[in-house]
Order: sequence, then C-alpha cells, then structure tokens
Amino acid sequence: VADTINPASPDYNEKAALAKTIQKDNRTWGKPPDDELKLAHANTAMACYTCHTSWTPSCFGCHLKMKANQERPMLHNEGEPELRNWTSYNFQTLRDDVFLLGRDGSVTGRRYAPVRSACAVLVSSQNQNREWIYSQQQTVSEEGYSGQSFSSHFPHSVRTRETRSCDDCHLSDKKDNNAWMAMTLMQGTNFYNWIGRYVYTALGHDGFEAVVATERDEPQAVIGSSLHKMAYPEEYERHKRRGQLLEEGYEHPGNDIVRGLNPFGKQQTEVLSLQLRGEYLYAAAGAGGLRVYDVANIDQKGFSERMTTAPFSPLGQRFFVKTKYAAAVASPSTLAVDPTRNHRPENEEAQNRDDKQPIHPLYAYLYVADRYEGLVLVQAATLLDGNPNNNFLKRALTWNPNGILNGANNIIIAGTHAYITCDRGLVIVDINEPLKPRVVAEIGAPSLKNPRAVQVQFRYAFVCDSEGVKVVDVTDPEHAAVVSGAVVPIADARNIYPVRTYAYVAAGAQGLVILDIEKPEQPKIDQVFNAGGQINDARDVKVGMTNVSLFAYVADGKNGLRVVQLTSPETPGNMGFSPRPAPELVATRHTHAPALAVSEGIDRDRAIDESGNQLSVFGRRGARPLNMDEIRRMLTTGGRLFTVPEIRDMDIKRNRDIREVYGAPRR
Repeated sequence: VADTINPASPDYNEKAALAKTIQKDNRTWGKPPDDELKLAHANTAMACYTCHTSWTPSCFGCHLKMKANQERPMLHNEGEPELRNWTSYNFQTLRDDVFLLGRDGSVTGRRYAPVRSACAVLVSSQNQNREWIYSQQQTVSEEGYSGQSFSSHFPHSVRTRETRSCDDCHLSDKKDNNAWMAMTLMQGTNFYNWIGRYVYTALGHDGFEAVVATERDEPQAVIGSSLHKMAYPEEYERHKRRGQLLEEGYEHPGNDIVRGLNPFGKQQTEVLSLQLRGEYLYAAAGAGGLRVYDVANIDQKGFSERMTTAPFSPLGQRFFVKTKYAAAVASPSTLAVDPTRNHRPENEEAQNRDDKQPIHPLYAYLYVADRYEGLVLVQAATLLDGNPNNNFLKRALTWNPNGILNGANNIIIAGTHAYITCDRGLVIVDINEPLKPRVVAEIGAPSLKNPRAVQVQFRYAFVCDSEGVKVVDVTDPEHAAVVSGAVVPIADARNIYPVRTYAYVAAGAQGLVILDIEKPEQPKIDQVFNAGGQINDARDVKVGMTNVSLFAYVADGKNGLRVVQLTSPETPGNMGFSPRPAPELVATRHTHAPALAVSEGIDRDRAIDESGNQLSVFGRRGARPLNMDEIRRMLTTGGRLFTVPEIRDMDIKRNRDIREVYGAPRR
C-alpha cells in the first residue's frame, strides 16, 4: 500500500494515491499528512475494503413457510432429529448489483463499511387443517425496526482494479448517479419491492380487489412469466389457453359505510388510493373518508370473509375516520415499522455513541390528502402494536392554512416532508414535528399546471401534470425548484413510479411510457409500451421484483389489472444495476369495475428514509445506516454541493492543483 502512493516506486498509482491521500480540505493530496484524521478516507474511519470491494452479494428476502403435520428432518443441528412442523427456506432474490454503505459494528471499530441485505424474511404458517393462519407477513424487531434487515460485512471480493470509484459515494459532476446514490445511501430504489401473491387494486365505488398474481408454491412464480413457463409448464400452458387471464381474485364491495359516517351524507365508499402494510389495507375512500381493512385472513380458508372492515363490532374497533373527501392516503413506509415499542440502547455507552437511532414519531401516523380539508393526520400506531383492544382510529390533526391544500389529490411521504399535489400546484410540507406541520415550498403555475401525482428519488421529485412529466430539484426541500427544460411531454400522464434509472408513467390511452431518468435533469422517453393497443387506459403503475424478474402492475382502467414482465434472466444485462426493460404483457385480470390504483410493494432495499431516519434492523452489534449528518458530509463541502468526476477516466497530473481534476466545490 505504501508503494502505491510513492512516486519513486514502480507500483505507484496516481488514482490510488489520490483516493488514499486526499484530505478533508479537498485540495491537498500526494503524501500522508502528519495526522491521519486530516484524511478524507482515514483508515480509522473507513474499512479499506469499502473502496476495494468489487461486488457484494445480497439476498433480498427469504420466505419461511411453516406447515404443520409434516414429519420432516430438521434443517439444522438443534437436538431434534424430526419435527411435525416443517419450515422450508425459500430464497427470493439473490443479486450482486448493489453497493450499500453504512457503519460497521462496535467490535470492528464502527467504521464506514459495505452493507448487505440479510435475513429479510417473510413468514407464512399453515396449521394442521391446512389453513394459512398468516400469509407472507413481515417481521418486526424487538425495538420496532422492520425485519427487512441489513448487516455490515466483509464481502470477500477485494480487488485492486475493479474497485469503487469516487462517484459511487459522492455526487457525480455529470449528474448521472442519482439512482445509484439512492441505493448507496440505502434510501431505496423500488427495484426490489415485494408485491407478493396478492395485488390490491382500487376499483372506485366498487371497492377493491385482491388479485392472485402468483402460484402458491415455491418458487412463487408470477403467472405467465418466464419463470412460470419454466417451473410450472402445465399451468403456464393453461394460462396461455385461457387468453392469459388471471382467474382468482377476491373483492370487497364499496358500499359498507355505516349510515351518517360522512358529513356530506353520502353512504358509499369510493376507493381511490390504497396501501397495504402488514395485516391492514389503508384506503382513501372519497366521501367515505379514510377506511382501514383487515386483510390478515386473505389466505385463510377457515374464515368466511377474507377481508373485513374490522373483525369485531364498532364497539370493539373503529377502522374509519370521517373526512369530507379523502382523495389519497400515504403510509410513511411500506415497511412494518412500529414506533410504539421501547427504544433501548444496548447500554449507556451505546446511547452516548448513538449506535441505534430511534424511530421517528412521524411513523405513528397515516397521512390523508383530502380535497376539502387538506392534510389529515390519523393516529395509526395502535394498528402496529399487536394489541386489538386499542384499535380505535382517531383524527390527530386537520391542517389546511388559508386553503393552501384545497383540491389535494395526491400525497407521498419522503423523509420528514410530505409532497402534496393540489389546486395550488406542488406543496412541500415539513412534518418533522407531525402535529406542527409547516409549508416550506410551493411550486405552482406556470411551472406546474394541474399536477396530479408526484414521486421522489433522492434529490429529485418527478411530477405528472397536464403537460407531462416535470422534474423538481428537492435536494433542499426548503429551496425546491423546477429544473429548467426537464420536461417530457405526455398527453395524459396519470401517475409515475421511478425505479433506478427508469421511471414508469401510467399514460392513459398511450399505455405505459418508460422514461430514462439516469440523468434526472435530462429525462427522455426510452420506449412506449401498450401491448399492441391492449393497454389503453393506464391510471396507475407499481413495480416489484419476484425472484430475479421485474414486473410492472398497471391499473388499466376499464381493462382491469395488467401484469407486464419488464426483465427476466433472459433479458440482456439482467444482473446489472439497471437493465433496460423489455416489456411483455403476461397476465390480465378483468376487474368488475375500472382499475384506478395499485398498492405499492414492500421496500426491500430501504434502510433509511430521505432524512436519514432508520427504518430497518441491523444485524451486528452497534452497526447502523448512515445518519443525516454523515450523509451531508459526503454530499457537501463548505455548505455547497460537492461533486466528483469519474475517477476511472480521470487524467491526473502529479503536480496539478486538485481543484482542476477533482472538482472544486460548486453548486
């Protein structure tokens, strides 16, 4: 190592010298300083294999499926030769295309180190009567973090040439690594999202439907997919013969509101927006307000009603909150995060070191965008604590100062900010103190015209309005600004879903428009897919991965639910970071009413939110994701954005001022 930074040595390497000796002033490099702490990448602060990792193995989820009354040998040496309860381990997504960065455990010095997804399990259990008493449920750690877990680790893939580059961890001066940075910092990229066996689809006045989109057995292939053809050839052929139609689905009607629930006197729900989390489905039901449905027994044949407004009477539970017209609902996370549990550091020393970050209080609420009342917060933590005796939903806040949120039609939560589209445009609300929100930015006409949907990926928000898709720089939400020229004209952009370097737009009669957003400030259409004209009323789209194939689930209005395979192992570059999609319509469910929206899947690659709040459990003592202060130090210097060129192509001259080659601090 010493020889690589010694100009007199034949092993001298200028790129290695730069990386190893660059100091925190972003200016001085070439030889080790007298104090190691002056180095930007000091050995005491960063494990050497952080940069010298060529690739990292990650397992994004296993399905632990227990079946009773099966005499089987134990999988592990635990003292019992045979058991009556058999639990099979079914891995779901093994990939090597990720690079995640966090802090190592206390035993190894809590240095910056690579992180991998590990033990991110979903569980199912079948009793002796072959009843699925729970189906594909998330786990929650003792302290309330999601069981979609991660751990710092040594990847065993150390190389001297195929190493990390500067733009793997810092902003690229080409502005082309936005998605990569979202992955590195563990904020999630929607690439590994888990949709599961049931796809929950909103049907307006007709309620919603849980559409069965996969086989029950493992491997849990999406019906009609390449894996389905390989693993279930007979079922696949039957699927083709019936015109690729999905046969199984379970409906819940939209006319179950009790009399007088809504102050307008309307009695029927109108499910416009919905989100599954754990055993509950949250629904924005128009004049019916917020509705929560218990779907824990969706796969339980021992229950006569698979989905219900509540398993007990209104005297024992209250799963609704009156609002004038709930247009959209946002769960702050699709992960099963429980803020009600006691957060206990391992010891006083750990508490002082901030080894474990408490769950932010914003995760105790549901966020409703109401057309007339603005932002409505509902206290929903009681649904997460496992106690059915306190499940009485209550309105915690109604907030619409001076009518700023009138006409609210869409909402998402990204970190400690809510992004709401409404009559005024895009309004960004700080919810760091959930019960004391404040407007931090408002972008309206002429920049945005009648916005109807918004999604955030790291530094940028993508907004659908009447002119198409536009990009807003939200690096600092309090100074959010529309990116000049970053417009993709689309006649009827209904909704958008960014997935790494592509964004999928539900574009009405055009079908599915796929945008290239590798450079978010220069978005462009990559391709338009409508399955030969079959997809012609696209209202919403969500994306998820099953095994190593990527799928889009499209709410295609009058045509119902469409399942589109985007990539498979046969797709060129499938195991790369962001393979170009090769869309193929593989399945359709003709719902009994127009399909308006689809529930988002579980974020399997998300350990923190956009504000650095920890969401997922870490599997080594003292290990954790990066907090916001650490992220800020990686992205800024002197209060300004810090960008780097791609060191692989860098032409370094030994005595040249570092500002010329490494990128002087600039906006």
